[in-house]
Amino acid sequence: MATKTAEKKTAQKNGYAPRLKERYNSELRPALKEELGLSTVMQVPRITKITLNMGVGEGKTDARAFDSAIEELTIIAGQRAQLRRARTSIAGFKIRTGMPIGARVTLRRARMWEFLDRLVSIALPRIRDFRGLNPESFDGRGNYSLGIREQIIFPEIDYDSIPAVRGLDVAITTTAETDEQGLALLKSLGLPFAGERSEQ
Repeated sequence: MATKTAEKKTAQKNGYAPRLKERYNSELRPALKEELGLSTVMQVPRITKITLNMGVGEGKTDARAFDSAIEELTIIAGQRAQLRRARTSIAGFKIRTGMPIGARVTLRRARMWEFLDRLVSIALPRIRDFRGLNPESFDGRGNYSLGIREQIIFPEIDYDSIPAVRGLDVAITTTAETDEQGLALLKSLGLPFAGERSEQ
């Protein structure tokens, strides 16, 4: 709680708040309350965190691959990425428990909003032949995952300085109670979905 208060004071002191967060609080939240038929704005779903994962398959033969993956993910997220290790052994993939397998970073508060803003307004439009996100990729509890095939869609990444083109997974965790609420939230925040999600 102290961290949240300190961050809020710092933002006020600097006169800065992420523009997407400001828009969500002033415009989108009240509109979602009406759209979803909720009795109070406190029930309106919101995003709680965004987790970025980058697998490093070639790390088994090239240990330096992990360093570049961590560096790239840190640049993309604006926050230091951590090395991920295997929780269990998988013989088919020659993975043992504790073996490094990738990099991960979890974004919350201001950095989360800034990343989402950059993802929607800059990165996704740079994907070749992009036809929208799959509206079926919810987990049944309002959380959404999307895969990005190339990290070079982020302008912070210099194509000429990276050793390999890698993909990453983006998991958006929300307080939505259903996938429909989650879809309405992410659509309002500008995520471009392909068509309408089919009814189950």
